[in-house]
Amino acid sequence: MTAPVFLADAAALRAADVVVLDGDEGRHAAVVRRIEVGETVELTDGAGQLARCLVVGVSKQGLTCEVVARVEVPEPRPRVVVAQAIPKGDRGETAVETMTEVGVDEILPWSAQRCMVRWTGERGDKALRRWRSTAREAAKQARRAWLPVVGDPVGTPGLAGRVAGAALAVVLHEEASEPLGAVNIPADGDILLVVGPEGGLAPEELDALATAGAVVARLGPTVLRTSTAGTVAAGIVLARTPRWTTRP
Repeated sequence: MTAPVFLADAAALRAADVVVLDGDEGRHAAVVRRIEVGETVELTDGAGQLARCLVVGVSKQGLTCEVVARVEVPEPRPRVVVAQAIPKGDRGETAVETMTEVGVDEILPWSAQRCMVRWTGERGDKALRRWRSTAREAAKQARRAWLPVVGDPVGTPGLAGRVAGAALAVVLHEEASEPLGAVNIPADGDILLVVGPEGGLAPEELDALATAGAVVARLGPTVLRTSTAGTVAAGIVLARTPRWTTRP
């Protein structure tokens, strides 16, 4: 079984031979996960630094970890970005969790025209914090050295700007003639996958994204919920890149 991963201070990971994991992360490791002396853990800063450590001390406040080896994990290429239309309830957190586990590098909350939920004021700030917390915890569960970025919410004009700057942008649509599995996948740059709301994309949104350079493709013969489509699409794309076909 692979060693559990915890987030640690970047400066300590670069230089210290002994790293103290304290604060919320340390208490979680010691009290909730019940890590014991002699166990191996991996500490990361979430931006590619990874230290394999031996636990040499445990208290209720955290762990004392002796660094055994350090690894600089390169940023994954190509990057997979999912623009996720904001769903109602906890489906957004489900989407973020599974997309993080599968390897998505960036998640853009998209305020599409037919979204039933609007992120405004404190409610929107709270929802965004939940998405980011969910991504952080899922990244640790998935043993990732790079945490995914959960960006600020975008409207369709902002999303069109991201489409224009991507190496490949794909709008997922059940009526498209071309399957996602047949789209050529670039070796580098951002691959942007656009997932619409449960009510579907408005025609003007589809036009705006296509004008910005997006292609339209379908996932398969069935229609998926907005909370699962991004994860499935990312898996299809990643399976056709060295990220999934080359042993790390």
